[in-house]
Parts: sequence; structure tokens; C-alpha cells
Amino acid sequence: DPKPSEDNGVAKPSKADDPPRSRARVSDGEEEDGRRARRPRASDDEKEGDRRRRRPRDSDDGRDDRRGSKRDRDRDRRRRRRSPSSESGSSPDDRRRRHRRDEASRRRGEDRGREERRASPERKEPTPPLPPPPPLPEMIPGRTGGIYIPPFRMAQMLRDVEDKASPEYQRLTWDALKKSINGLVNKVNATNIKNLVPELLAENLVRGRGLFCQSCIKSQMASPGFTDVFAALVAVVNTKFPEIGRLLLVRVMLQLKRAYKRNDKPQLLAATKFIAHLVNQVVVHELVALELLTVLLDNPSDDSVEVAVGFVKECGAILQDLTPQGLHAMFERFRGILHEGEIDKRVQFLIEGLFAIRKAKFQGFPAIRPELDLVEQEDQFTHDMSLETELDPETNLNVFRVNPNFAEDEKAYENLKKSILGEDDEDEEGSDDASDGEDEEESDDEEDEEQMEIRDKTETNLINLRRTIYLTIMSSVDFEEAGHKLLKIKLEPGQEMELNIMLLECCSQERTYLRYYGLLGQRFCMINKVFQENFEKCFVQQYSMIHRLETNKLRNVAKFFAHLLGTDALPWHVLAYIRLTEEDTTSSSRIFIKILFQELSEHLGIRLLNERLNDPNMQESFESVFPRDHPKNTRFSINFFTSIGLGGITESLREYLKNMPRMIMQQQKPPSPSESESSGESSDSGSSSQSESSSDESEKKRRKRRKK
Repeated sequence: DPKPSEDNGVAKPSKADDPPRSRARVSDGEEEDGRRARRPRASDDEKEGDRRRRRPRDSDDGRDDRRGSKRDRDRDRRRRRRSPSSESGSSPDDRRRRHRRDEASRRRGEDRGREERRASPERKEPTPPLPPPPPLPEMIPGRTGGIYIPPFRMAQMLRDVEDKASPEYQRLTWDALKKSINGLVNKVNATNIKNLVPELLAENLVRGRGLFCQSCIKSQMASPGFTDVFAALVAVVNTKFPEIGRLLLVRVMLQLKRAYKRNDKPQLLAATKFIAHLVNQVVVHELVALELLTVLLDNPSDDSVEVAVGFVKECGAILQDLTPQGLHAMFERFRGILHEGEIDKRVQFLIEGLFAIRKAKFQGFPAIRPELDLVEQEDQFTHDMSLETELDPETNLNVFRVNPNFAEDEKAYENLKKSILGEDDEDEEGSDDASDGEDEEESDDEEDEEQMEIRDKTETNLINLRRTIYLTIMSSVDFEEAGHKLLKIKLEPGQEMELNIMLLECCSQERTYLRYYGLLGQRFCMINKVFQENFEKCFVQQYSMIHRLETNKLRNVAKFFAHLLGTDALPWHVLAYIRLTEEDTTSSSRIFIKILFQELSEHLGIRLLNERLNDPNMQESFESVFPRDHPKNTRFSINFFTSIGLGGITESLREYLKNMPRMIMQQQKPPSPSESESSGESSDSGSSSQSESSSDESEKKRRKRRKK
């Protein structure tokens, strides 16, 4: 019977054929490995030659191996298909053989790649090493080269230099001088300028004049708000070294020209502000300021007019005193620009503000602050130059140069410094020691006799006194009780003024005027004349500062003083401090005068007030209220009192205004003796007739008022 495998038509491979075939493959690999191991080691040249000869053969062997491996893979694939056990996986022997075969092929590939790399003629050359860095140059003694050197190290280097005239030593002193000048200029302000000026003059400004000018200009450009401080510093240095002041002025003028040509507005503003404050310090002539304004306003633009307005604000006060006509011409040019209307609205408002400042006599824009007025008038040195002249800035003074006469120049400046700052420090120290010894002996003798006095500088006692006065005034029922309590307070000599000030301050703080304060002030004036004199001082002080008060406070103060004048508690000669003209009064002072005289008319009546004002013994005190020096002022006074409803007190002033032309004619033509007698008689008759007519008119007016 046929076997089941034969019925299915599948040829079953014989088991006896497969093992020899696999053993043959394994033996071939083992033989090849053994052959490679037994191969003797030859020299490199022989290996190279053999490798070149075997290269074609190796390539053929590789092809045969690839073909053989492909054939083996096909045979294995067919065997898996035929055998039913191929689905369950290969046997451990097959996996072991396959692993050995893969290892052998991998080793052959590695050996072949290693041999090819050895046989390749192109080899990478090693990169050459980097060249060594160049040696650092030796530091030149005395040249910092931008390296910070501490002060103690700098002093040590200066001490170590043996040759005091060598370029290295000169360079070190130059660097130290530059740092010192820059530090002093950057530190200066309005409070410490008096202390820094001696330190600055102690430096060699003759050698470092270029450095000083450079530092001043740079610092002013960085902070224009301190321009007046730098100008004051330059003014002090200019008194001792006029050539330094001229050099700085030349550089500022060149900076101004450069900024004007480049249309650099910030730099132009800074330069013009510096020149303005130099004009204030009388370092620069005022003609330079007028010439600069002429240049700025020649072809007016928005920027040039704005710069000119700022310049006039800074130095207008000094120009008003030195050249009023020149300043008037500049303001006429401003008025013409304003009328043309070709500039921007903002700049037009600036010009209008400048006219307002001029009308206020440049208040708020003083020429020199009191703390910066350091130069006496006889020591001032003024420079004059034009913008059209060619100027040399001498920029070579900013750079270090070797001086062959360095030692002589330093010694000469030391002598000059002694003459400027005074004697030697050593002599001063010696004299100070001697004086200190004498003072110590005297103080030891006086310590036993005198006792230590402790003074309170915090004004605690004064604050407590004001608090007591305020509480007493506010807690009293009427003025009599308040006066009785206030007189019991112990006042030290000179503290009576505090009582007057507190009483006036309490009165001004009320919403409406209270007669309580007027009666209390009247009582103090009647009791002690010291309080009366103090109220007179308060009247003068309040009238001078009346523009600072609000309308409510102003009304209360005016009514308070009107009560004192109406009750004769305050003398009427205080009215001499009031000058009633258009130029000398403001809106606040006119309100004060209006309320004062209206209250007086209510207290006294118009008839009694007119009699008081026409008292011949008090006419000197009332000349300022009823001025007769100029017709313009007379008319202003008449119109003022008429507008507030007190035209009746100006009758004598009206008669004087009518007779003023006749008096002027009589003064111009002196009469003959006969004419004088006749004119005297006629004047007597005329005056009598005029007085009669005026009295009749006044009686008619009074009757009409009574009927009304």
C-alpha cells in the first residue's frame, strides 16, 4: 500500500540528506576561520601587496557567498513549506547553526572593511596646533589705559616715581588733575559752592583750564537746571583767572553757532541759558545778549522765537537795569512778530506770557539768587566778543602733552595758590594750636564762674504759648473775659508780638468778621502802647503781603483795622504806607482799601471822615492816599473813591485838579510886584467867591442826599 505522503503527491525530504549538507556548511566556515588563524603574520608591505592581489578574488568570493546564501534561504523556505513541523518553529540545532553562520558573515564583513580602510591611500592629516597667543605688552608706567586705579594705588605710584619731571609722572598727575576737576564740578550745588571753590582753586587750573571748561560745559548740558550754579562757579574762577573765563565763553559761543546751524534745539537751549546766566554774573557783556537776540529774531521761526523767549526770561532782569532801551527794542521786535501772526499759536502764547512777566518786573525770574552772589562788584571781569568773529576753542588743552618746564610751572602755581588762598596750612595749624591752647586755658578759668545755658531751638515754648493764646481766645464768652485772661499770661520780653499775630490770625480765619476781635484789639491798644505799636507793624506787614490772602481773609483783616482806626486805637498815620496809584496797587490791595474806607465811613460817617482826612496836621500822612504829584495819579484816586461810593471825600482833590493848570502857569511866569498885589486881591476875592460857590454847591448836594 502506498504511504499517505505518496498519496498526497508531496515528496518528503529524506532525513539522511539534510545533516550532511548543514555539516558541510559549518565545516567550510570552520576551515576558513582556521585558515585565517593559521596565516602567518607578514610585513606591512607584503600584506598590502597580497591585499591588492586578493581584491578581485574577494569580490568574486563575495558574489559566490551571496549566491550561496540566497540558495540556502530558498531551500529553507521550501523545506518549511513541505514539512508540517515548520509551523511550530525550527529546532534548537537549526537556530544554533543559523547564529554561527550570521556571526561568521559579520566577522568577514568587519575584516574586509578594516582592510579596505588600511589600504586607502588618502589619510587625514592632523590639524596643526594653534599658534601661541601674542605676549601682552608691558604696561607703560603712568598710563592707565582705561584701567581703574584706586586712589591709594595712584598715590603710591606717584611716590614711587623718582624723576618728578619724567613723562610718566606728568601723565599720572594729569590723570589725577582730570579726575579731581571732574569730581568737584559734578559735586557743586548752591549750598556747597562756597566750600568747593577753595578746593577747586587748590588744583592747578592753569594747566587744566581746558579740562575745567570741558567739565563745566558737559555738566551744564547734562543738567541745565544747575546752570546758574555753574555760572556762579565760572564767575568766581574768572575773577582769579580771566583767561579761563574767556576760554569757556569762546567754547560756549562755538557750541551755540554749531547748534544754530544744525538746528539742534536742545543744545541751543542749553547754550543760550548758559550765556544768559553768564550775563547775569557780569562775565559776559550785555551787548552779546542783544546781538544774540537780534540773530534769533532776524528770521523768526517757531524754534528761534521760543529760544529767544527763554533767553529773555533768564537775563531780562539784568538787561532791564543795564540796557533798558536795548531791551525795549527787543520787545518791540517781539510785538511785531506777534502782530504778523505767522508763527504757531503756542509760541504766540509764550510771547504774551513774556510781556506779562515784563509788566510784573520779572518777578520769579531773579538775575542772581542770594546764595550765588559770590563776587564783589569791584572784582568782576567782563568779556566782550562778537558772534561774527572767528574763535579758537584751543582743543589741544584737553589732551595731555609733555611739558619740559613742568617743575617750574608747578612751583609757580603753588606760590600763586598761596597768594589766593592765604598762608600755608602748616602755619595755620601752628597758629591754631597756639590759639587753641590759650582758649583752653581761658575756658578752664571761666568754666567755674559761668554755668551752662540750655537753649531750646525747637521753639517748643513758642508753640505752647500760641496754643494757650488760641484756646483762651476761642473759649472766652466776650472780649472782656478774653482780655482779662490773656493779660494773666506771662509773656517774656519780645513775645507781645505773638499775641497780636494770633489775634489777627484768628480774626482772618472766621467765615465772617466778628466785632469780638475788633473790641479785643482795641482793648489791648488802650491798655499798653506796646500792643499799639505791634498792631501798626502788623498793618504794614499785612498790606505788603495782601496779595497772598484769600478774599474772605482779606475782608476780615480790612474790617479789623478799620475798627481800630475808627476807634482811634490805631494812629491814622499808618495810612501813609498806602500809595493809591495804578502802578503801586494790585487787585487785592484795591479791595483792601475799598473795604477799609467803606468801614470807616460806616463807623464815623462821611462828614466826620472828610474832616479827619482834611486835617491840616495829617496831610503828610494822606498824601499817598490822595496823591497830588501827577494829574494821572490824582484822577486815579478820584475815580477810585467815586467808584466805591465815597466821592464826597475827594472834593478838595477835585478843586486841586481844577486849579492845577493855573498853578502851573503861575509857576512858569513870575508876576511883577504891582501885578502880584492886584493878583493877590483878585485871588482873594476869587477864592472867596469860589469858596462861597463851592459851599453852596456842597449844601445843595447834602440837601438832595437827605431828601433821598
